[in-house]
Amino acid sequence: MADSKQKQYPSARSVPVSVLIPAKNEEENIQACLDSVVWASDVVVIDSKSTDRTCEMSCAAGARVIQFHYIPGQMKKKNWALSSVDFLNSWILILDADERITPELAEEIAHAVHDPKGCPGFYINRRFFFLNRFIRHAGYYPSWNLRLLKRGSGMYEDFTGQDTGSGDNEVHEHIILDGNAGYLKHPMDHFAFPTIDHFLQKHIRYSNWEARVQARLEERVQLDQARTGISRSLELKRLLKNLARKFPFPHWLRFAYHYFVKRGFLDGREGYVFCHLLAEYEFWIAAKRFELGVTPLYTAKR
Repeated sequence: MADSKQKQYPSARSVPVSVLIPAKNEEENIQACLDSVVWASDVVVIDSKSTDRTCEMSCAAGARVIQFHYIPGQMKKKNWALSSVDFLNSWILILDADERITPELAEEIAHAVHDPKGCPGFYINRRFFFLNRFIRHAGYYPSWNLRLLKRGSGMYEDFTGQDTGSGDNEVHEHIILDGNAGYLKHPMDHFAFPTIDHFLQKHIRYSNWEARVQARLEERVQLDQARTGISRSLELKRLLKNLARKFPFPHWLRFAYHYFVKRGFLDGREGYVFCHLLAEYEFWIAAKRFELGVTPLYTAKR
């Protein structure tokens, strides 16, 4: 982080990239997010009827603000934006309001879009912060996400045929890219959970999504990138997660995986709390699937 402060971003609006930022009531995050993309020539905030100062702050920073009205069963926010918004550039960077582009990454993006070497998209690594500590272990670093893509070359997985209970924005869906992606060297910063309350609020939505779409995810596990457009590593990760959930008490298994196997204990007290919260999250998923009548809870029958 200290090196990033010494670096300078490219000149304001000098890079031909359109930044897509989905938002709703993000006044705590939006300014820092926008400050980290001042180098992009086009910034678009897709807002969902925010009741705070998100829109006002975005407009003051020079971003275009477009309102999104979700209709259940139809496209969610990011897919709608990718297919409907008139972006000014051929390259699109997708960035959440709690994420930041570092100066080094901005420079690398500028080079990548000028010389993509045939790649229609690029994966970007993320440094994940929990309670203001960079979580280096627990399976959360590296964390590759396909976020930079050429317009028209990819869309997010579509689970809108069912009620995911997770709101109007894509949660854990991944981009299906038409072609092979490259990898950028420098990471972005992700300030996802500055407090435990933030973790709890977001993971209520995430657990709704996981509980409702797990069956669909099992169908999609093909281990065949040519057919699915999803990276082989992601397919394998989903396969292993689905297998783990068939064991008794998967929340205990998840704690052991993140804390011991992935060495979350090296992240100190924050790592311990984080791994316990991930285990609780896994229990919520199982409990919600039980509530939905999808699978029996892993307890003795009455």
